[in-house]
Amino acid sequence: MREIFSAEIRTAVRDLAIAAAHDLEPDILDALLAARDREEGELARNILDLLLANADIASRERIPVCQDTGTGIIFLSLGQEVRIVGDLDEALQEGVRLGYEEGYLRKSVCDPLTRKNTGTNTPAVVHAEIVPGDRVRIVFLPKGCGSENMSSLSMLPPSSGVEGVVRYVTERVVQAGSNPCPPVIVGVGIGGTFEKAALLAKKALLRPVGKKSGRPDVAALEERLLAAINAQGSGVHGFGGVNTALAVQVEVFPSHIASLPVAVNIQCHAHRHKEITL
Repeated sequence: MREIFSAEIRTAVRDLAIAAAHDLEPDILDALLAARDREEGELARNILDLLLANADIASRERIPVCQDTGTGIIFLSLGQEVRIVGDLDEALQEGVRLGYEEGYLRKSVCDPLTRKNTGTNTPAVVHAEIVPGDRVRIVFLPKGCGSENMSSLSMLPPSSGVEGVVRYVTERVVQAGSNPCPPVIVGVGIGGTFEKAALLAKKALLRPVGKKSGRPDVAALEERLLAAINAQGSGVHGFGGVNTALAVQVEVFPSHIASLPVAVNIQCHAHRHKEITL
């Protein structure tokens, strides 16, 4: 049984929060470069150049890629052979608080009714799961609300089938327009229950951008959805072109015979995420 002290987790989360705000991962940078190369519209291509320049400046000068530094979302995979010494949740939340304080990041979390800012960008949303092994994997995903507000979930009738899923997902992304700052990455969760589909959609965003599902029929659905969305022509920041979405990534889970939950979680072009394994 390995022991990991909560202070180590706190420091790791702080560092992840700061790094995520400043440095885009290679997968999203490569996807933006590929989008610029295939873009047919001059205005859209110029905007993609500006997005890439912005990412470069943010990384070099250590300033946030976007002023909306998001709600902190943590995906925690806790090995069953690990013992955490200290308060785990307190360490996660304190790590977020320190990251936003020491990184001079905008604090945007507030009470949903009074709208009073908590002043710390906490509490972060934590999704934890127990997995085999003696390691702890932490993924930090700061989610801005331009994209999060455009997300949705529907309990489709099973008779809708794949055609209904394609229609629903495509309509949701197209109707979002320029609000989520396209080109977007679209996470789709299909199956399970109401809350499971939403979680699947968000977890789909953690896959490297453009990495296809290992299930051939799901991979084919991802390609079909991407083509359907980009064929609508909304394009980069709503200015047209062929790059409304950079990728559509689908996760599935068995559901009740009378149910077909479908969730769409949209991510903006500044797909910020960082992870560490302790």
